Amino acid sequence: MGIAEFTYNNKVHTRTKVSPFKANQGQDPRMEFEIRKKGKYEEVEKFAKRMRNMQEEVKAVLQKVQKDMKQYADRERGGVEEYRVGNLVLLSTKDLKYQMIERQTKKIMERFIEPYRVKAIIFSNAIELDLSSTIKIHLVVNVSRVRKYKLQVERQQKETPQLVVIEGEEEWEVEKVMNKRKVRGKDKYLV
Repeated sequence: MGIAEFTYNNKVHTRTKVSPFKANQGQDPRMEFEIRKKGKYEEVEKFAKRMRNMQEEVKAVLQKVQKDMKQYADRERGGVEEYRVGNLVLLSTKDLKYQMIERQTKKIMERFIEPYRVKAIIFSNAIELDLSSTIKIHLVVNVSRVRKYKLQVERQQKETPQLVVIEGEEEWEVEKVMNKRKVRGKDKYLV
């Protein structure tokens, strides 16, 4: 009998549009399970609206973070220099470790060597260099491995001697030996 009375008092009447329990108490009774009612649920709509707002805020924050990260990364990268065929560039020694093994100390080794001529532009970030046969790397290098060659001041300019090919090996022709000394058991010459 209690279940029938509860069901009657909980049912929405056609005339009043509310249940007798709600008319007397001001709210529907709490049950352990909810019966699905037709119509809109205000709490669900509020929850959905809160979730949409939260997602929009998170999206805005993520876009700001992405913009900040891009700005920081671009600051570290710097601008990509435009190279043209015929430009002179200096090659980084970073990838030439094994070829420059005769150098005693990495700390005092040159960071960039020789001005080389740009032979061709492969992509905006890759160029082909006119390298000498003594350097055993691929002719196409990334632009991060080269720097534009800047001419030096007149008195500072270092003259590079011309290579001479003797028996298939490139060597330099020396005008005069000025001095000779032994360093760590090897002969060093001042030319």
